[in-house]
Amino acid sequence: MKKEVVIIGSSGHAKVIIDIFEKSGSHDIVGLLDAYRKPGEETLSYPVLGDENILPQLISEHPGLELFIAIGDNWIRKQVVQKINSIIPSSLYAIAIHPSAQIAKSVSIATGTAIMAGTAINSASAIGAFSILNTHSSLDHDCTMGDFSSIAPGVTTGGNVHIGSFSAVGIGATLKHGISIGQNTIIGAGSIVMKNCSDDAVFYGSPAKFIRSRNLGDKYL
Repeated sequence: MKKEVVIIGSSGHAKVIIDIFEKSGSHDIVGLLDAYRKPGEETLSYPVLGDENILPQLISEHPGLELFIAIGDNWIRKQVVQKINSIIPSSLYAIAIHPSAQIAKSVSIATGTAIMAGTAINSASAIGAFSILNTHSSLDHDCTMGDFSSIAPGVTTGGNVHIGSFSAVGIGATLKHGISIGQNTIIGAGSIVMKNCSDDAVFYGSPAKFIRSRNLGDKYL
């Protein structure tokens, strides 16, 4: 029997997640939750059902219901997960994998992760919970991504790269083999990263250089 899922979020990122679930056929989409829109409004023909507070009712009506947090900002995604877990401590979270993604059989993928069209993940890599690997991004062998991290469309890494929790690598960036990106760090679009990058910082350029420090939760999208 096919699983059911409710998507939290209803904007552009949610549209991509809807497409993944439709194309993969892994889940039937019950609807969307969004505290900033009125119930009955729609995204790609799926209705907004309400906000997170209706989850107990939805789960009682749909046993085994899974959730997916379709929010692009890493820190906001973390806050939403915390809120949902305070309402429903035993929440089940789906993984969204586009059928065109190429994933080696030795890769581990934690709960809540989104893997977009054309992504390639090579052997022995490990993806943390609630992460995002965007369209045509590529992780080579033995890479790790921390929880709530993200790589944007067209990102390419060499092997043995580590990306810390809450960090985001911008569109088209390239990370050399063996690079470590700290936690809560932003790599700017198009950057070429040749050296390790520290925690809580913004780096960009070719080669990427330290630009400034940042606080957890600072906007970057």
